[in-house]
Amino acid sequence: MTVTFFEKNLQLLSAKDPGLCARLSAAQTTLGRYTFIESRTHRVVPALVDGAGQAHALHSTVDPEREAQRLAATLNEGWAEPGFVVFLGLGAAYAAAAALSSGNASHILVIDFDINGIAELLGSLIYDVLGDPRFTLLVDPDSSLIQKTILDLYNPCLCGGIRALPLRARVEQDKEKFAIAGEAIQRAIEKVSADYSVQAHFGMRWFSNIIRNIGIAQSLNAGVSPINTAAISDVAICAAGPSLNAQIPLLLERRKSLFIIAADTSLPALLAGGVKPDAVVSIDCQHISYYHFIGTCCADIPLFLDIASPPLLSGFSSSSFFFAGGHPLAAYLCQKWMPLPALDTSGGNVTYACLSLAEQLGACRITVYGADFSYPLGNAYARGTYFYPLFERKQNRLSPLEACLSSFLYRSHFLPPENEAARSKVVPCYETSSLRFYRKSFETKASAMEAEVIAESGLGIPLEIRKTKPFSNRKAINFTPGKALTNANEFLAQYKNDIKALPVFERNMNLNANERQVFTTLLPLIAAIKRRRPELATPDLVEATKIYCCREIEQIINNK
Repeated sequence: MTVTFFEKNLQLLSAKDPGLCARLSAAQTTLGRYTFIESRTHRVVPALVDGAGQAHALHSTVDPEREAQRLAATLNEGWAEPGFVVFLGLGAAYAAAAALSSGNASHILVIDFDINGIAELLGSLIYDVLGDPRFTLLVDPDSSLIQKTILDLYNPCLCGGIRALPLRARVEQDKEKFAIAGEAIQRAIEKVSADYSVQAHFGMRWFSNIIRNIGIAQSLNAGVSPINTAAISDVAICAAGPSLNAQIPLLLERRKSLFIIAADTSLPALLAGGVKPDAVVSIDCQHISYYHFIGTCCADIPLFLDIASPPLLSGFSSSSFFFAGGHPLAAYLCQKWMPLPALDTSGGNVTYACLSLAEQLGACRITVYGADFSYPLGNAYARGTYFYPLFERKQNRLSPLEACLSSFLYRSHFLPPENEAARSKVVPCYETSSLRFYRKSFETKASAMEAEVIAESGLGIPLEIRKTKPFSNRKAINFTPGKALTNANEFLAQYKNDIKALPVFERNMNLNANERQVFTTLLPLIAAIKRRRPELATPDLVEATKIYCCREIEQIINNK
């Protein structure tokens, strides 16, 4: 029995994307979306038929393969290594095939629309690229799927640069859809760039802190939550914005009915105002976190720490408690060593993590204080926080306090007001791209929660919380760790051996499930080492990262 082009292409695609295979199998292939021309070199050239019945060839009708090779040869321009390429439009995939065969692309993502048209294309010739692990095809994707796919596939330190190339004859016939796709690609690139920048700055600190906290967490996370979740319904979350100073009297007035969760930055300001929180959350991996606790009386306040927090922070409270944030090594040790409670820290700041903790503890009503997400009147933090004493100590005759504060405020570009509510504020609020991201992430999470979330009126940009889920009384999630599968030293020794056993990096290396997990834990650290040693090619970069990890782990094991 003869296997058709269409059936062969579905066989190539089935292992990678069975969902797309099912959609293609149900598509109509007789609608005449395309006609097919034979080039002078006897290659199939698809031609898209427009509404007027005119056919538009998608490739050269003379030599489409030579055209594709010329395009593929330009993909490495300006890049030290092969990069990630997004093609808008599938056509006959000549350029994608040329880029992959020449090694000029680390991965190809093709975005196209009209499932029936794609089915016609797959019935016209064999698409060998469908079976290549470096090739991904999206058909009729919405913006969220495009962004998710790029975020899942593209890692700058492994994939090189990223660029989008349109198949112009195809894009011209669906300008609106491809314009939306282009915007989604741009947003994904911006998100990847922001994430990569954070990893490049903090990857080494995250790794160092996590492997040193494992032994501490083993002794502290004794299997019992440090707070009584049954008594929690009305929760106050305290951020450290300038509005907090004016809101502390409200907290004192309502204190008896509130369970107060404080961002670590707000802790000294709250204590100075006579408000003792019931829990404190800290997620920052930097040593500046120590300033939030030094000199405070917080030994009896439960302290929730990201496993990537500085190791000495746990000593500030007799009831410290580690949780797993978003680092892949945290997820790995939860699976391979001891299941830690998880908190959503994807919002990027500690106030968001406090909201996640309140949700986990079963809060029904949450009121947020001090969440300005901006610099009202040019003020960064509430009085009593670490900010002002730190810069007072740093000032000198050449750089007085005002200059220090200004350098902090103006280290990032201020954005114009986003909407009329921000423009109409009597108090001018200065906002950066990071602060806007934090605010929008907080608003999105608060809107999607089943608990009622209210923002106390303050000086900053008003929060817009539009509920997308109905209010309901929720039971608290069991916020306690599981039992350790092995002791910390044994886990670290095995983890080190697994890192050493990883094969030499290749673009298409075939890793088993455990090797993929181990390799994923190294990605933030790879980004950090790449920032410090940009001259390293990817295989050398991965080897340097493995050596660094093993050396760090050996230091901890030998010191115990």
